[in-house]
Amino acid sequence: MEKKEIKNIVFDLGGVLVGLDSQRCIRAFEEIGCGEVAGYVRDHRVEDLFLEQELGRISTRQFCDEVRRICCCAASDEQISWAWNELLSPVSDEKLALLESLSGKYRLFLLSNTNDIHWQKSATDFFHCDDIRCRKYFEQLFLSYEIHLAKPQREIFEYVRDTAEIVAEETVFIDDSLTNCMSAAAVGYRTIHETSGTDWMKEILKL
Repeated sequence: MEKKEIKNIVFDLGGVLVGLDSQRCIRAFEEIGCGEVAGYVRDHRVEDLFLEQELGRISTRQFCDEVRRICCCAASDEQISWAWNELLSPVSDEKLALLESLSGKYRLFLLSNTNDIHWQKSATDFFHCDDIRCRKYFEQLFLSYEIHLAKPQREIFEYVRDTAEIVAEETVFIDDSLTNCMSAAAVGYRTIHETSGTDWMKEILKL
């Protein structure tokens, strides 16, 4: 069967657009006296504290309160947010230029397991967006903490398809997690599994 023409591109955030630096984040948490939470980052532990934040089940203030409780420290909300944001590295100018170019040819969407702290940082400092929805680049944002769904749940890919009114077979999904790509493919999306942070830029142009 002939493949359908690509009309839509769905981007992951971390590892595809925004860089990730876990060692810098670990050092930052240790610097403010939150060594226990630094251990969460070191062990890639996402099943409790970070997952609750990603799914929007707790507010930023509640997240910071829980960090203070776990670490028995007096770090401020601002210090905790700073340390958590040290995980993120800027989006390159080359990627921003490509996004702007692609937005004139395709419908672009962002689908990310993220939280309010990280998204505010990304939108303001990395995408330089005047509006937090980043309409300059993306038609719609699907952020886990807002929609209370997370990858690799099949439901989140169905939600994006139905809400954006797109055809999965006409859509490329780009993610740095093979598990997420497999889940999207099961719903009908075409996928690009990103492993270097930049290979997708070459692959997308081939389409």
